[in-house]
Amino acid sequence: MSMLRRRKPSEAEKKPPAPSQSDSSTSSSGAAAAPTEKEKEKDAAAAAGGRERKVRWSCIDNCCWLIGCICSVWWFLLFLYNAMPASFPQYVTEAITGPLPDPPGVKLAKEGLTARHPVVFVPGIVTGGLELWEGHQCADGLFRKRLWGGTFGEVYKRPLCWVEHMSLDNETGLDPQGIRVRPVTGLVAADYFAPGYFVWAVLIANLARIGYEEKTMYMAAYDWRLSFQNTEVRDQTLSRIKVNIELMVSTNGGKKVVVIPHSMGVLYFLHFMKWVEAPAPKGGGGGPNWCAKHIKAVMNIGGPFLGVPKAVTGLFSAEAKDVAVARAIAPGVLDSDLFGLQTLRHVMRMTRTWDSTMSMIPKGGDTIWGGLDWSPEEGYVCNTKKQKNNDSHVSQDVNAESDYQLHSANYGRIISFGKEVSETPLSKIERIDFRDAVKGNNFAHSNASCREIWTEYHELGWGGIKAVTDYKVYTASSVLDLLHFVAPKMTQRGSAHFSYGIADNLDDPEYEHYKYWSNPLETKLPNAPDMEIYSMYGVGIPTERAYVYKLAPSAECNIPFQIDTSAEGGQDGSCLKGGVYLANGDETVPVLSAGYMCAKGWRGKTRFNPSGIKTYVREYDHAPPTNLLEGRGTQSGAHVDIMGNFALIEDVIRVAAGATGEDLGGDQVYSDIFKWSEKVKLRI
Repeated sequence: MSMLRRRKPSEAEKKPPAPSQSDSSTSSSGAAAAPTEKEKEKDAAAAAGGRERKVRWSCIDNCCWLIGCICSVWWFLLFLYNAMPASFPQYVTEAITGPLPDPPGVKLAKEGLTARHPVVFVPGIVTGGLELWEGHQCADGLFRKRLWGGTFGEVYKRPLCWVEHMSLDNETGLDPQGIRVRPVTGLVAADYFAPGYFVWAVLIANLARIGYEEKTMYMAAYDWRLSFQNTEVRDQTLSRIKVNIELMVSTNGGKKVVVIPHSMGVLYFLHFMKWVEAPAPKGGGGGPNWCAKHIKAVMNIGGPFLGVPKAVTGLFSAEAKDVAVARAIAPGVLDSDLFGLQTLRHVMRMTRTWDSTMSMIPKGGDTIWGGLDWSPEEGYVCNTKKQKNNDSHVSQDVNAESDYQLHSANYGRIISFGKEVSETPLSKIERIDFRDAVKGNNFAHSNASCREIWTEYHELGWGGIKAVTDYKVYTASSVLDLLHFVAPKMTQRGSAHFSYGIADNLDDPEYEHYKYWSNPLETKLPNAPDMEIYSMYGVGIPTERAYVYKLAPSAECNIPFQIDTSAEGGQDGSCLKGGVYLANGDETVPVLSAGYMCAKGWRGKTRFNPSGIKTYVREYDHAPPTNLLEGRGTQSGAHVDIMGNFALIEDVIRVAAGATGEDLGGDQVYSDIFKWSEKVKLRI
C-alpha cells in the first residue's frame, strides 16, 4: 500500500559482513595476482577514454592553429625581408627574367638630363587621400586620420559611421552638418593609394633621379567628391593651385610648369584653365594670357575627356563589370540584409552624393558615342592583336569584312534590357517612352530597412520600374533622361555644375557659365599657341563600352536593375562578356574618349582650339607582367598601373627637362583612334 513505509535497516544490518578466513586468504594472494575481469574492463575503458580525449579536435583549435601558422609564417617572412640585402629581390628577379632595364630616371640622368620645368600633379577621382577634421560621436579618435586612402581600417571597424562621414549633403553637395572631411596635402596625398599600391610614387621617384625635389614638384590635391566649382567655394582649391603655379614659375627663373593630370584630374584641370582666365569673383581673374605665361605643356594621362560609360552604370545600379562578376559568383551577398550590411545600397547612397561622378557621364550624345544602329568603333573585334604602328597615321585595320558581319557590336546602345534587344535591328524593337510615365506606389513602403537606406529608387515605384524596362534600349543621349527619371535629386545637382552637349556657337555668352568649363565640346582651349597638350593612355585592354541589363529578381528592397552576367557572345571574337560589351581602352576609359580631342577635335586650328595649340596622341600598348616578381609591371597600359609604365615616365621626364612633342617623335598610335575619329561627324 502507498501508506506503508519501507522499514529502516538496523545498525547491524548496515555493517558489511566480516570476511571469512578463506576470503582473506584469497584477497591476500590476489594482491600479487592479476586484477579481476571487472577491473580489467574498467582500466580498458579509462584508457580508451583517454585516447578519445587526445584525438578530439574542436573547431576553435583548428582556427587557433591556422592563425598561429599564418602569424608565424608572416613574422618569419618579415624577418627575412628585413634581414636580406636590399638588392636581393632584384637579384632573384634578374636571375629568373634576365637583367632589368634601368629606371627612366637613372637612364636619363646618365644622358645628362636635369630638372628644368616645375611639375604639377593633378590626381584623379578616389586616388587622393581624405582625412577627418570634424565628425560625429561615432568617429571619436579619428581626428586627422585618413578616412580614404591608407589602410581603410575604419571601413571594417565602423562601416556605417564611415559611410556617413564619406557622404556629402544630398541637397547642397557640400559638408553635412557637423562633418568636415578634407583632402590630405603634399606629395603624400596621392603617392600611394594604399600601402604598397603606388599611384604617383614611381613617377615622383624617377623625377627625383634627375634633380627634382619638393620645391619643384607640387601635388594639386583636392576633394574629388565635390563638383569642380565647389572645391573653390568650400576650400579655395583653384585659387591655391593658381598661387602655387605662379610661385613655382617665379622661383624657378620664369620657367613654365608642366602639368600632369590623371583620370578625372584631366577634367578638373580643363575646368581650372577656364576658371583662371575668367574675371573675378566667378573666376580667378588671371586674364586671357595667364595659361600662355605659366604653362609649357599639359600631359594628360588616361583622360576621360568625353566621359566613360561605366559612370552611367555606377550611378544607375552601383556596379560595373567587376561588381557584376562578384554578384554572379556570390548571388545575393552584396544585396543581402544579412547583419544589416546592404552593401550596394549603402554604396549607392554614398556615391550619389558625390557630384564629381556626374562629370564623367558620356558627353556629346549620339554624335560622339553612336546611336541605336551605329557607333564609331563598329567592326572592332575583341582579342584580335593589332599591328603596331608608331607614326601619326591610322593603324592598319586587320579585321576581315566577314568578321565585321559576324562580330559587330552595337556599342551605341549603352544600356539594353536583354541580350536580344542589344542585337535586334531597330525596326523590330517596340519601345514605350518612359519620360512621361507615372511613377507607381512606393515598392519599399513595407520594409523599414529600405527606408533607412534612401537611394531615390524607393520613390520610383513599380510603375516607374516598368517604364524604364519597357523603353528597352538607351543611347548616350537618352541615358541622361534615364538618370534624371530614376534619380532626379542627384541629376538636379549635377546639371547645375556639368553639361554634356555640343556647343553650336562657342562665342555665345551662355558658355561663360562654369558648368561648361569641363566639357571640351562646349568650351575653347586657352589662347596659348606655344603650349602643348598630350593625350597619353593605355590600349590593348578590353574596356567597358555598353551593357546588357535585367530586372533584379528580388526588387522589393534591392536596387531594381542589375547587369545580366548570363549574357555572353558565345563565339570567338565576340565582345560581349558577362553582360558587358568590351572595346579597346585602358580597362576604364575607352580609346574614343581618351583620344578623340587630341586626334581630331583639337588637332590644328579648330573652333575648340582657336589658337592652334599643338596636340599629340601617345598610346602605350599594354603588356602585363610576365611573373609575380615584376609586381604591376613596367609596361602596363591599365588605367592606374600605367603610372609605373617606364615608356610613359620617360616621355614625361623628357618634356619636363625641356623636350617638345616633336622631340618625342610626335604621335605614337597602336589603335584605330584616327579612323574612329573620322567617323564622328562633328563640326570642328
